[in-house]
Amino acid sequence: MAPKRVTRAIAPSRLELWVITLIAFVPAALYFWYGAHNELGADPVNVFERWLGLWTIRFLVVTLLISPLRDLGLINLIRYRRTFGLLTFWYALMHVTTYVVLDQHLNLPVLLGDFTKRPFLIFGLAAFLILVPLAITSNRFSMRSLGRRWGQLHRAIYVVGVLGAIHFLMAFKTYNVSSVGYSAALAVLLVWRLRALRPRKKAARA
Repeated sequence: MAPKRVTRAIAPSRLELWVITLIAFVPAALYFWYGAHNELGADPVNVFERWLGLWTIRFLVVTLLISPLRDLGLINLIRYRRTFGLLTFWYALMHVTTYVVLDQHLNLPVLLGDFTKRPFLIFGLAAFLILVPLAITSNRFSMRSLGRRWGQLHRAIYVVGVLGAIHFLMAFKTYNVSSVGYSAALAVLLVWRLRALRPRKKAARA
């Protein structure tokens, strides 16, 4: 789910992808284990749900950070960007599934009532719905089929960044280092992206 145009970076090996993916799913597996063994406190589902949301934000930040790191000449991780984008989606899917299935037990009236009482859920759902087509098209076939439209579609990851930051910040009743810190990081990365787009627009006009 790369926000920038398709690059010809060397594709990572399957072993690299498997290693990154397995390591990335360790937090989810650990917290599921803790929850199954009643080690997440009085409300394990809520704790598990929140931690999955936190890791979703973390992987989103990493995904958006890859381009600035390359542009600054610090480190080029472009070939791993789609992998981290997909990890963002999978953690978001687990986060949403935990809320809908384990927390609200697929009770549609309760879910609808929750959305009206807690507006931050709307931002979170919108971010997730945008992630779905990005995840579906995160493959070579889609890149070839969509051509230039693929890059345009995947720039929506920045919209996900805006919605995710709002959702994450509003989810906490009181601001703390975690909510403000990650939201600020997303804001900086979004500003960087807008700043990076300016030269291209000027060049196109010229």
